[in-house]
Amino acid sequence: MPKKIVVIGPESTGKSTLTEALASHFREPWVPEYAREYLEKLDRPYEFNDLLNIAKGQVALEESQLKLANKYLFCDTDLHVLQVWSESKYKEVHPWILAQIEVRRYDLYILTDIDTTWEPDPLREHPEPEMRQFFFDWYRNLLEKSGTSFQVVRGDKENRISQALRFINQIL
Repeated sequence: MPKKIVVIGPESTGKSTLTEALASHFREPWVPEYAREYLEKLDRPYEFNDLLNIAKGQVALEESQLKLANKYLFCDTDLHVLQVWSESKYKEVHPWILAQIEVRRYDLYILTDIDTTWEPDPLREHPEPEMRQFFFDWYRNLLEKSGTSFQVVRGDKENRISQALRFINQIL
């Protein structure tokens, strides 16, 4: 079974860039963030129930890419992101999302620090430094409680890739 590695962190911290770079380095598939695809097609503001649709789409995309993986599958976020997003915006999380978080297993997490420049994007909601720190801390706490190995990566793109590669090679 391929090892599943998740890149997670606040908005605009280079998750997609890092995930794609790692997949390219190992010549393995990667799972893009389904929320972006879903929200770009939505012709209205998203609502609580949209988060369930996004979660199901993310899981389906992950399962399809897993079939293509040999040694590793790199995931640009997982359902923890939807948990945080849902709790922060709606003060509740759909039970299906919580149930999936309990049963879905990942081998490593790479947490992207907020030491990057905020890049405006119509789908991003929290550019304020204190909110970026708030969400970083939230993800870090979730990962600490999960018991799964994780490492924070910092610096520019090349440093992040280098740190992530060392971590992957060391742990796996």
